[in-house]
Amino acid sequence: MWLEHTPTYTFISVILVVSTEKVITCASSSNVQHLSCDMGVISVQAALYGRADNETCGEGRPQQQLANTECSLEGTVDILKKRCDGKKVCEINIKVVRTSNPCPGIYKYLETKYTCFPASKSRICMTLLVKQNVGQVIFVYGADYGRRDQTTCSYKRPASQTENVYCSHPTSKVADSCNGKNSCTIEASNSVFGDPCVGTYKYLEVAYTCICK
Repeated sequence: MWLEHTPTYTFISVILVVSTEKVITCASSSNVQHLSCDMGVISVQAALYGRADNETCGEGRPQQQLANTECSLEGTVDILKKRCDGKKVCEINIKVVRTSNPCPGIYKYLETKYTCFPASKSRICMTLLVKQNVGQVIFVYGADYGRRDQTTCSYKRPASQTENVYCSHPTSKVADSCNGKNSCTIEASNSVFGDPCVGTYKYLEVAYTCICK
């Protein structure tokens, strides 16, 4: 596998360890679930917002709030995957997944199962060209267009264009364009991904690997 692009603007790290984790966060309004990979990037495998047993997050709760153990909010895994796949660290507030109430009167929790997969992780200021070896194709775990630090892609940029480090826009467009292909080119620009933070100079972060056909 090899990558071809402008070296000045792209930073690559290859990660080699795989592990599987499960995190449970009780559904208080201020609670934040934290997912992280010491090595590798996050790939969410399953997620439940609701209740599947009468013990989890049940301490001090009356039995009637724990009785429904077949409570699950549809679409929870899609929310987690969109926000977290391809990242080393992901924090998500319970409020984000609580789009509706699947079981009124039941005290709920968020349970997420994820795997830390080996991946190449790139940050691209301009254009990314990925080419795999013969017999291999691209698989994108996740991508994010925005800005999460002040140093990446900051050369000759005024401070006003790099100070917003809370600009994050997860996108499936890289996976849609590149998955299953031997090579792929994509431009890191507002015309492709939209503008999640006007006035901020943005870059594209992509986590991907190569797989055999």
